[in-house]
Amino acid sequence: MGVNILLKNFIIIILIFLVLGGIFSIIAIPVEQTSEISMSQLVGEINQDKVEKITVEGEDLSVIYKDGQKAVSKKETSVTLAESLINYGVDKEKLIALEIDIQKQKEDFWSWLTPILIFGILPLVVFGVFFWMIFRQAKGGAMQAFDFTKSKARLFGAEGHPKDKISFKDVAGLKEAKEELKEIVDFLKFPKKYLQMGAKIPRGVLLLGVAGVGKTLLARAVAGEANVPFFSISGSEFVEMFVGVGSARVRDLFNVAKKHSPSIIFIDELDAIGRHRGAGIGGGHDEREQTLNQILVEMDGFERESNVIVMAATNRGDILDPALLRPGRFDRKIVLDPPDINDRESILKIHCKNKPLVNGINLREIAERTPGFSGADLANVANEAALLAAKRNKTQIYQEEFQESIEKVLLGPERKSHILSKNEKEIAAFHEAGHALVSASLPGTEPIRKISIIARGMAAGYTLQMPNETRKIKGKKAFLSELATLLGGYCAEKIIFKEITTGASNDLTRASDLARKLVKVYGMSSLGPISFGEKEELVFLGKEISEQRNYSEKVAALIDKEVEKFIKNAEKEATNILNKKKKLLNKIARTLIKKETIEREEFEKLIKRG
Repeated sequence: MGVNILLKNFIIIILIFLVLGGIFSIIAIPVEQTSEISMSQLVGEINQDKVEKITVEGEDLSVIYKDGQKAVSKKETSVTLAESLINYGVDKEKLIALEIDIQKQKEDFWSWLTPILIFGILPLVVFGVFFWMIFRQAKGGAMQAFDFTKSKARLFGAEGHPKDKISFKDVAGLKEAKEELKEIVDFLKFPKKYLQMGAKIPRGVLLLGVAGVGKTLLARAVAGEANVPFFSISGSEFVEMFVGVGSARVRDLFNVAKKHSPSIIFIDELDAIGRHRGAGIGGGHDEREQTLNQILVEMDGFERESNVIVMAATNRGDILDPALLRPGRFDRKIVLDPPDINDRESILKIHCKNKPLVNGINLREIAERTPGFSGADLANVANEAALLAAKRNKTQIYQEEFQESIEKVLLGPERKSHILSKNEKEIAAFHEAGHALVSASLPGTEPIRKISIIARGMAAGYTLQMPNETRKIKGKKAFLSELATLLGGYCAEKIIFKEITTGASNDLTRASDLARKLVKVYGMSSLGPISFGEKEELVFLGKEISEQRNYSEKVAALIDKEVEKFIKNAEKEATNILNKKKKLLNKIARTLIKKETIEREEFEKLIKRG
């Protein structure tokens, strides 16, 4: 760090020298260049009647010729010009006819100023600039040291960035969450009516939801609606490598928020500092735990009349410390669900507001094709559609760009360079046709939206199933149909090619996980309504690490048998369906080989004809 500063200063000093040298050279150089001649040459030109005038200034001679040219010369010291010219043999008649102008010698301004500037003033200027830069950097370093314990919260809202101000209208969906938060907004606007009734507004509001569902956006909308300062900071910005910095930043943040009261403190990714304490690693003096302790103390220290509300967001509410969640701290928890079909359509309209859409574009269809998508996913879909349209040199975004962007967000971009051989293409076609046919033949499955053998991301082919509506509850029959669908590709390969390929590996993994959940989590096996296994989590990593068995080896063997039974029954059902409809399987696969992609309408026609 110090070496870089010295090098930077040295370069600046060199540049100053170069600039000053250039200025002096420009000033010192005469504007008009004249030739210098000797006295003998001057005498010869006078005798040839070429010279019109000579100006004498000390020993310096300025010669002007009759043709307008100029020259300079020097005469002998302590001798008059006439004597010098006569000594060199000038024609006296020519000398008498020559115009001679004798002037008093002027002192040269630069002759005495230049040495003073170069040897006197310039070194003082250079050293002055050098030491000024050193002191400025030292002062900046000292100020940074003092600012190290200041919070790094960004200010939005009334005193922050007016252009970034948003309201509830800019947040589509989340109706229940917005209703809950309107009470917070009302308190920030009219606190007296609540205090007169003896009511206490929640000190902390915790927003819970999956990533991208709109927690941060909703918090900013609260600040925009209430028109109060909004201090936003991430949980990771509190903790540094130095002891005590995190707690100092917490104190500073709360002090600043109280000075700007009424205000909102928003802590994003609260789980970065709010994880369960006492994990056994780092001890009680762990810096993260000290930061959490300070947050708990500050929230307890709020006065009853304090108009500061702490909002926080996390998608890992299960690992938060219980002390954070008790009444008096984050005592109001608002769960944000993924948007339903109507909310998805509203979100798409917001993100397409400034995009040139073609007339008649159907955003409802895009909403139907994106179940389970969060608000961030839908924003990505709209942006990818705009990128695709621009890439194709279009001036408007069409429906096909939106449809393709959904697949890009789900599976990744098309891998056009990944060309399948004829045999691989045939295997992929029968594999995907097996999935689709089994799914279409069983009750409780989601409708097929698209079948393709064009490689995307890590998949050589894919079968897209999109539900017409978002399901909150799923029954055993639907799970069994899903198991059979997952094994449809495996069974189709086995029936048609009499062998198994690696293409079914991901399907088998998903099927095995689902079958084990049916037994151990959902209680849908013959073992009855019992949940097996306890999740153990190393809190300091914030990730599920292992499972603690709460059952015997005998029960473990029974669980394995039940899982095997589910898988075998699903395989048997998928095999029976494909054997009965083998002609239709061939028809779907051959159409897929020919066209590479089958959309929902064409697939339904094939099923009806078959």
